[in-house]
Amino acid sequence: MLDRLTGMEVFATVATLGSLSAAARKLDMSQTMATKHVAALEARLGVKLFYRTTRRLSLTEAGRIYLEAIERILGDVDEADSKASASAVEVRGTLRLNAPISFGVREIAPLLPEFTRAHPALTIDLSLSDHYVDLVEEGWDLAVRIGDIRNSSLIVRRLGACPSVVCAAPSYLKERGTPRRIADLASHNCLGYSLLRAPSGRWLFGDDRKTGAEINGNLRANNADALVAAAIGGQGIICQPVFLVAREIAAGSLIRIELDQPAALVDGIFALYPAGRHPPAKVRTFIDFLVKRFRPVPLSSAMTGGENTGGLNHARKQ
Repeated sequence: MLDRLTGMEVFATVATLGSLSAAARKLDMSQTMATKHVAALEARLGVKLFYRTTRRLSLTEAGRIYLEAIERILGDVDEADSKASASAVEVRGTLRLNAPISFGVREIAPLLPEFTRAHPALTIDLSLSDHYVDLVEEGWDLAVRIGDIRNSSLIVRRLGACPSVVCAAPSYLKERGTPRRIADLASHNCLGYSLLRAPSGRWLFGDDRKTGAEINGNLRANNADALVAAAIGGQGIICQPVFLVAREIAAGSLIRIELDQPAALVDGIFALYPAGRHPPAKVRTFIDFLVKRFRPVPLSSAMTGGENTGGLNHARKQ
């Protein structure tokens, strides 16, 4: 006989995700077993809980009533478990984490040794990609994203700010001169990031993000590190998050350009995870860890070397 409480949890997860396969991945069980749990519930209750189509499951009226009732039950069970084991929760299993390439290499990967030392029973599966991934369909536990957050169906937690700066190599500025106003950028070779939702031929300025500058250049790239390398070589001007250029500005290989308005703040750095009753302990613990490490620091401090890396104060343990 299938466990009744597990059946409720499977049903609630399927209802949230709209898919048996996605629920099975989230619960780390086979799709066949997830299907058996739902079928057993329907047989015991004598009602259909889902309308089934080729692409998605949706709740019947009976399913909506049942979901509302069991969410309270499952919440009480979780609360009881949390109270009983609050001092002995061990983070274990595999955390499947997705992050942008440059941010993942520069800011996430250096923190992992500390986190895994604190949680030796946990394995981290890190995937780096500048393209958005579907957390539910692809089975990711957590994603870190910078800028505009598109998918409102995900749970979002802000990790920190992400200021940007305009900069170029000394050799470029010596040859072409230093722009002083936003309007001056029109006569310069500005290198664009092609994965922005906004057109890569437009940069935003000002605290309200309402002032735009049309830019033109002979390079667009879908990876920010490629643009930084080209800028260091003297190809043109870039507008990039501080974490990407702080070391280069501190070393003098790039020069920060002060215009009549500051580069607009990117929306921020965010952690995203699929909606559900409660995120797993491994997800909650890792997000809390990142929040502590990504404390905001002054922009000037981030670009003068010191103890900060990329504008994010990691406060790493030695």
